[in-house]
Amino acid sequence: MQSPEGKQVADIALSEADLAALAALDTPTVCNALELVAPARRGSYFTTRPLVCARPGLPPIVGYARTATIRAMQPADEDAAAQRRRRLAYYAHVAEEPGPRIVVIEDIDPQPGFGAFWGEVNSNIHKGLGCLGVITNGSIRDLPVCAEGFQMLAGVVGPSHAYVHLEAIGGPVTVAGMPVKPGDLIHADQHGAVVIPHAVARQVPEAAARIARREAVIIAASQRPDFSYDKLAAALREADEIH
Repeated sequence: MQSPEGKQVADIALSEADLAALAALDTPTVCNALELVAPARRGSYFTTRPLVCARPGLPPIVGYARTATIRAMQPADEDAAAQRRRRLAYYAHVAEEPGPRIVVIEDIDPQPGFGAFWGEVNSNIHKGLGCLGVITNGSIRDLPVCAEGFQMLAGVVGPSHAYVHLEAIGGPVTVAGMPVKPGDLIHADQHGAVVIPHAVARQVPEAAARIARREAVIIAASQRPDFSYDKLAAALREADEIH
């Protein structure tokens, strides 16, 4: 599958049940599970800098990345007609299957977030095109009137869109320290986001359940009135034996 500018988009799609199992987990739990099933990824492919979560009460989102870069500090070099063509090409990229989709946009200005690409209009357009949310180092605005249920993780909140315009569509981006390519499987919630390798995606829920079983032993021991160092050591040994 090709994006409008010829970039490769992965067409590996999980079942609805697979996606629902991943969405039932929070993002820190997914990161924990990836330490078991993809240990080489322990120190990479997740957000490492703070993002503003516009709607922390929303459940986690899981979807396939669609990417772009933007600028807002200076007007675009293209005329209005060329900008319209570029924006339509971007929306075509966003609408590509498989779904659901999460947009990851990198603001490449020297001062990211100078102008907002995201607000009432774009949140509704993207939701209508099958997107669950956005992850950006840029800014967001119109928070009370953005599309219902559409998650937004952003670098800043700001009032103006300034000269915001699209630069590149469908290429690799890096947002808050997380590198992303079109088609990557993204898991995100109020804590941030992580890229889940396609090859291990179906293993993540069981790995998370195994970790939960181990942690439950330790937490239960720590909440007993007779908890002590010896009880902790015994609980840790018991947890290590859970597979």
